[in-house]
Amino acid sequence: MMPPFPSTSTRFHILSSPYSSLLLLNLTTLSTKTFNPTTMPFSSSSSHSHSLSSSITDPKQESEDQNLSQVLNYHNQTKHSFTRYARGPHGLDWANQPNPFRRFDSAPVFPLLHYPTEDQNANTSTTIEAPPYSSLFLSLPPSKPISKSSISQFFYDSLALSAWKTIGLSTWSLRVNPSSGNLHPTEAYIISPPIDSVSGSGFVAHYAPKVHGLEIRAEIPSGFFPRFFPENTFLVALSSIFWREAWKYGERAFRYCNHDVGHAIAAVSMAAAAIGWDVKLLDSLSHEDMKKLMGLEIFCEFQIPSRPIKGKLPLIEFEHPDCVIAVFPSGAGGFDVNYEELSSAIAEFSKLEWKGKPNLLSKEHICWDIIYRSAEAVKKPIEIESRFIVDPFQSSGVVSEGAYKEFTVREIVRKRRSAVDMDGVTVMKRSTFYQMLLHCLPSGSGNEEKQKRQLALPFRALSWDAEVHAALFVHRVQGLPQGLYFLVRNEDHFGELKKSMRPDFKWTKPEGCPDELPLYELLIGDYRLLSQRLSCNQEIASDGCFSLGMVAHFEPVLREKVWMYPRLFWETGVLGQVLYLEAHAVGISATGIGCYFDDPVHEVLGIKGSDFQSLYHFTVGGPVLDKRIMSLPAYPGPRVDA
Repeated sequence: MMPPFPSTSTRFHILSSPYSSLLLLNLTTLSTKTFNPTTMPFSSSSSHSHSLSSSITDPKQESEDQNLSQVLNYHNQTKHSFTRYARGPHGLDWANQPNPFRRFDSAPVFPLLHYPTEDQNANTSTTIEAPPYSSLFLSLPPSKPISKSSISQFFYDSLALSAWKTIGLSTWSLRVNPSSGNLHPTEAYIISPPIDSVSGSGFVAHYAPKVHGLEIRAEIPSGFFPRFFPENTFLVALSSIFWREAWKYGERAFRYCNHDVGHAIAAVSMAAAAIGWDVKLLDSLSHEDMKKLMGLEIFCEFQIPSRPIKGKLPLIEFEHPDCVIAVFPSGAGGFDVNYEELSSAIAEFSKLEWKGKPNLLSKEHICWDIIYRSAEAVKKPIEIESRFIVDPFQSSGVVSEGAYKEFTVREIVRKRRSAVDMDGVTVMKRSTFYQMLLHCLPSGSGNEEKQKRQLALPFRALSWDAEVHAALFVHRVQGLPQGLYFLVRNEDHFGELKKSMRPDFKWTKPEGCPDELPLYELLIGDYRLLSQRLSCNQEIASDGCFSLGMVAHFEPVLREKVWMYPRLFWETGVLGQVLYLEAHAVGISATGIGCYFDDPVHEVLGIKGSDFQSLYHFTVGGPVLDKRIMSLPAYPGPRVDA
């Protein structure tokens, strides 16, 4: 932790940033209110629909335009503003809080192995030593074969429980992969060839984090993996239970579920890298392919209501298939996947003997209809002509490797926590700040290419060019003036970004900034109070070393492929996970901020229209720990579910 920021009596003075007058009236009004996500109004609100061409003759085009209209309507309706929050429940219905653990009753469970966090305590011959965290950004270690040990460590360092917390009569679990509000809507499955001591045949299993075990749901044909994938390849599939998130956050939950998918993709990528495995989305599979592959046809279809309704609605506890990730030995190079033949093979999974019945998570529910309509609109079709491309691993830049504390990957991922408060005094070195941002770049460094393609860890898991940038509010970085900065993560967007934002932004490289880091100073000034107000008046956004808003290339992307909507949020989640890990690796902390005022953020940047949109906020700084909360080991944990 760096020395405290010089004390000042003006830490919470009226805005001194150049655009303070634009928002001062609204911010002054807002400052008298306390945000409570449990008291958002349930009453209906007006939607902001986007007009589309009325001269539609092609049925396919008409369907695509309707889907785009639905997605844009959802995004605008679920924005927070100074005058209204997105619709949510009147209050938290604790009696119907969803069970955080999905289980498949009667499915056979195979317990996985457990490992110490610190490698120096690992004495068993089956333990794979966890490499230093910072080393993974430079190169991947030699890959290990699939075994019960390697699969155990993979899940233990990606999606397992990391601790239990308790205060008074309340007890709750934490996981390695972050989640909005610790609600964990993301479920995971493994589709694997035979593994000794787990299954003598290929199988599909649900990962059960509470017991760190695999619930075997089906055996698959022996020829499936050899037909399509190299040796020692397996698949990880992710799904979302929207109800888990909507219980607390209402209509905005669809956004947060997709943040969490991104967090999980990055968590899987980092854990795989530690074992010498590479990862890539099988992103040309269709929604229906993924549903069959995970055995999610067990969940019945339901009729989406025309408005939000409340009652016993167990059908909304279904799992929405999000993505499938191929995990394979690093250095295997590219291998062709015939998506048409793979889809035909997956279609046969409907005939498998699926085991286990999903448990009920709540007795009563609220169905926010717009979530399910929007999920329908972004269902992805199969892309038969697409190729599965694995680019060579690209290392990330180094400017201050000494900033890291030589923690292993396991120490970082399993000790990661979301800060609930920042101390407002911790200062970060400028070199540390630059090093963190270098690890946020999609293309790495040293390849003499502009930032665009996602080649570096963990972004290389994604199958599209970078679409997400970062507007940074720098508060406490030693040697760097307070102010507004911008990280361009796809340099093809530079001209469009500059044209879309305020004409008086400077767009100059800050002092000491590495040549390969496309970071730009926009304006100098004290943005602490402004960043706080923009993030729903949460002080945590102003009390860190820096905070940021992730700005995505938006409507032009959706007009080409509407199913990119959730994927834009996935990319923000991957970037957020990098910031989580980077913060802990340098000895501080971080947290994601899902509540912010969307259009006021755009106003500060000068963004008009929907070509760019802010999708996620984040803050990094010195945490304030609540000493009343006790930490308990992840395993064995309490017997209760929540």
